[in-house]
Amino acid sequence: MDLVAHLKELTMATGLSGYEGDVRSLVQKAWDPLVDAFETDALGNLMALKRGEPAEGTPRRAIMLAAHMDEIGLMVTGYEGGFLRFTRVGGVDLRTVLGQEVTVHGRRELIGVISSRPPHVLGEQERRTAVPTDKLFIDTGLTAEEVPHLVQVGDLVSMRRETIALAEGYLSGKAMDDRAGVATLTVCLQELSRLRHGWDVYAVATTQEELGLRGAIVSAYHTAPDAAIAVDVGFGAQVGVSDDESVEMDGGPAIAMGPNIHPSIYELLVQTAKEHEIKYQVEVAAGQTGTDAWAIQVAREGVPTGLLSVPLRYMHTSVETVCLRDIQRTGRLMARAIVALDSADVSAPML
Repeated sequence: MDLVAHLKELTMATGLSGYEGDVRSLVQKAWDPLVDAFETDALGNLMALKRGEPAEGTPRRAIMLAAHMDEIGLMVTGYEGGFLRFTRVGGVDLRTVLGQEVTVHGRRELIGVISSRPPHVLGEQERRTAVPTDKLFIDTGLTAEEVPHLVQVGDLVSMRRETIALAEGYLSGKAMDDRAGVATLTVCLQELSRLRHGWDVYAVATTQEELGLRGAIVSAYHTAPDAAIAVDVGFGAQVGVSDDESVEMDGGPAIAMGPNIHPSIYELLVQTAKEHEIKYQVEVAAGQTGTDAWAIQVAREGVPTGLLSVPLRYMHTSVETVCLRDIQRTGRLMARAIVALDSADVSAPML
């Protein structure tokens, strides 16, 4: 698999929270040669099953791998002349949207730009702050008479951005959060196709994470796994972000530890990384992680859960940046940890 091409295809597709269908189709196509069965639930989660080969007399057990495929974006709320007013779907940072190119998904796709009054006509205080939503609008070039025929209230608006390759194996674009995580699941499934593993594997591309971990809640309840690993993105080191709040780019996946994380899964991931010389780092998550791991951990009677974070710069912007080597390492670590599950005890209660 060409990982760059795979990640470009995933990130340049449109899949706002609650509307992930196009991305789901791409993921299913990529995973189809690597798994045994698919299922899609009412919330649109894609659940792929790769069956294990348990030793004779051993009960079947399953691990769930989860990464969310939804992205943040905008939604049309009304018209003002030929301009569109909008609201946010998920945690869009208003500081970054002014001047952005967008695609309005109306009766046909329309290219637009997010605009506001020029700084020359603003008061001194207004020039110092981010422009609020009610002072922003989308200009598609349509007239006031044309707009209602092509755009309806509730139409989606996605950021228009080409995913580009930077130097030294870095890639930048929109929706790396968390399609980079989805790509790690693809790498993991490829690795598992060459390895023997006893546990069944549910690879789940979850929906609506950006709106409250909704896809993870229902898919974990449905699959009822014996263990789980969620993959999301973490704050990559960059100018202005302290070492305590970030992880090293090209430093390998960050293995989380804290109350959201089962100690046995944490130890399994750390020991596996050491044994297979996979570069990794440790991330302290003393409270809620805000990831699918938070929802999976408390599904049904509780699921021993781990969390891996792919380092990412410029989160919730249209230039989110990742290192391809971190994606490869994360996928390989999960695959090797799944193989090691046969000899691991992950059922012990938390400390």
